[in-house]
Amino acid sequence: MALSRTSVRLVRALAQPRSAVAGIQSRSSPHAPPAAAQLTSPPQRAAFLSCRAAQAPVTLAKRTARFHIAAQAVSADKALQERRASHSGAGTLMESSTDDEGDQWTDPKLIMEVIRIPCLTDNYVWLLVDKNSGKVAVVDPSEAAPVIQALKDRQLELDFILNTHHHHDHTGGNLELKRKYKCVIAGPGADRDRIPGIDYPLVEDDVFMFGDIKTHVYNTPGHTHGHITLWMPEALSLFPGDTLFALGCGRLFEGTPEQMWHSLQKLLKLPREALVYCAHEYTQSNARFAVMVDPDNPKLRRRKEEIDELRAQGRPTVPSILGDEFDTNPFLRPWDPAIRKHLGVPPDAPDEVAFAALRRAKDNF
Repeated sequence: MALSRTSVRLVRALAQPRSAVAGIQSRSSPHAPPAAAQLTSPPQRAAFLSCRAAQAPVTLAKRTARFHIAAQAVSADKALQERRASHSGAGTLMESSTDDEGDQWTDPKLIMEVIRIPCLTDNYVWLLVDKNSGKVAVVDPSEAAPVIQALKDRQLELDFILNTHHHHDHTGGNLELKRKYKCVIAGPGADRDRIPGIDYPLVEDDVFMFGDIKTHVYNTPGHTHGHITLWMPEALSLFPGDTLFALGCGRLFEGTPEQMWHSLQKLLKLPREALVYCAHEYTQSNARFAVMVDPDNPKLRRRKEEIDELRAQGRPTVPSILGDEFDTNPFLRPWDPAIRKHLGVPPDAPDEVAFAALRRAKDNF
């Protein structure tokens, strides 16, 4: 997979000291990186090597304890850990195992901390801390004040803003945060004119390093034309914005059902034990719709009971586990005969037709 010029610039920026990053300005015509022979200073050479490392393919087949324990302050809930382990095939998230190189991984140290920041009425902003490099990012800051407070409480500085799409409830805090922290902003290249303060437009197959964590970019249009999804394999963390929700998917404000179904199919290829950090607390409403169109799914019924209990206690329902979405989210299973029967979709109809029927039914639910 070739690394785009935008990704090279982004990797280089994140490898520089904060004083250097602060001076980066938005550029409409990215320049190619200098040749290796020109990189004489240690920071430049380290940045170049990081770029080269980002081009290496990621082996998703490795399911070691290093990956199982790699994640999140918000995944400390025991029930979530146990269910996640059941999807990975590991007996427990904290057990030791040996990877392909023979290294033993027993240290429960997190490689990335993820902090949930509630914003507006039902938004979640995700604050990311790479535990190795100390780099800090925020995903889809709908407003600045709660993010600033979360950073202050933890004595952190913000290096990076990641936007999945242009809607104001995902970008409303961009400019204030950029002014305060001199951070850089990356977002969908197709929407670069609608992302406030964007420095780095990202496109399909871009790979960049958030600190020491490799991040892959998928184009996932449907909710908006330019929507992207971010996937961090080493942390088993997926940031789909408004493409995928717990038990749902985003409304089609700009795209078509065919586009959205194609986008969701990309996520079906990811490992079941991945955590899904969607951007809204819509799960309880989504669950009510899901059991209406898939009433005989026992896994879905159990999940709805868990969701209702969590919400009754005022607790969040995300992140969710991707394997649970595979099993219970009707928008990831338009081929299911029971769902098609409920919607009146013929068994031989294309999946796009069944998906469109699901989306229409949810819009009118």
